[in-house]
Amino acid sequence: MTEYPVIADRDTFLAACETLAGASGPVAVDVERASGFRYSQRAYLIQIFRRGAGVFLFDPPAIGDFAPLQQAIGDTEWVLHAASQDLPSLRELDLVPPRLFDTELAARLLGHDRVGLGAVVENTLGITLAKAHSASDWSQRPLPQSWLEYAALDVVHLIDVRDVLGGQLEEQEKTDLAAEEFADVRERPPKPPRAEPWRRLSGLHAVRGRKALAVARALWTAREEYAEAEDTAPGRLVPDRALVAAVLADPRSKHDLAQVKEFTGRASRSELDRWWEAIERGRADTDPPRERATGGDTLPPPRAWAQRNPEADLRLKAARPVVEELAEQLRMPTENLLTPDTLRRVAWSPPDDLDAGSIAEALRSWGAREWQIGRTAQAIADAFVSSVQSAESASEADS
Repeated sequence: MTEYPVIADRDTFLAACETLAGASGPVAVDVERASGFRYSQRAYLIQIFRRGAGVFLFDPPAIGDFAPLQQAIGDTEWVLHAASQDLPSLRELDLVPPRLFDTELAARLLGHDRVGLGAVVENTLGITLAKAHSASDWSQRPLPQSWLEYAALDVVHLIDVRDVLGGQLEEQEKTDLAAEEFADVRERPPKPPRAEPWRRLSGLHAVRGRKALAVARALWTAREEYAEAEDTAPGRLVPDRALVAAVLADPRSKHDLAQVKEFTGRASRSELDRWWEAIERGRADTDPPRERATGGDTLPPPRAWAQRNPEADLRLKAARPVVEELAEQLRMPTENLLTPDTLRRVAWSPPDDLDAGSIAEALRSWGAREWQIGRTAQAIADAFVSSVQSAESASEADS
């Protein structure tokens, strides 16, 4: 087993940055977090590989200021796998790629059946990677050497993978569209917070009545506040099912709450006062939530369109197979050619003129890239017009 030291002191960090700056070519980057263990999504290990420099494993909490690393590698292409997962953690440290190559996204655009890192490395290089520690608690110290070897292997082959995928993109004439996709991932702003995130509680469907929902919301909020303060994943304190069980039990006192068998979790009893106060606060809420979520821009499920918006239903049913066929011709998943949500939104609220130019503007307003618009706008416009004509013919036949 190769020994991979973790760089945690300033002098060694600066020396590593100097070595990386002195090498050439793209830089492979990966991040290990502690999702499922910590509340935050901060980086607990950053892996860097550059040909001519080697592999470096950095300890972000110990190092703190990563400006020298950005300066060392901030003028070249960064290669990541599933970059959208790692970029937020990197941005927290002011580490921002000037250019990006996403090996997972490239594999999708090329039509690979499996796009996980291990599968892509095996498919392109014939090398098998062990993926034993992807869900581990990377916040613990010291990190076992077997974990560090796994972390290093996540980047040591990535430049070679990038070269193979880059060649395949050229062969399929997808280099330019891939560049658009990579730029979109790099520049995409964070998603706005959900209006009512507490509604994602697993099992909430069993809770009936606005008063009970107010209690569920108060318990969820109390758990979030405590989890953030402790930097612990909320579900490790009190699982969703335990919060819902407390709501359904409708305890009359703190003692009754403690007797609820299903109210489990390592903080369920040690923080009993906190949870009881939340229950009382929810019961006293003078503005309980509605039974169903309201607001936002969520569309109804397509199965309900025939009754709620028959014209939109016809447009969607006409356009969806057309887009699917185009994706098949391009040898890529349909969602990479055009996301189902984008197509649904344009079908639900189309422009007044169903021509390619108007459809293109509508697609653009929902975030479609130019290459996607160029390949789908005319086909969608034709499908929409066809749906209108079919509806008119059916109406004339009925009359």
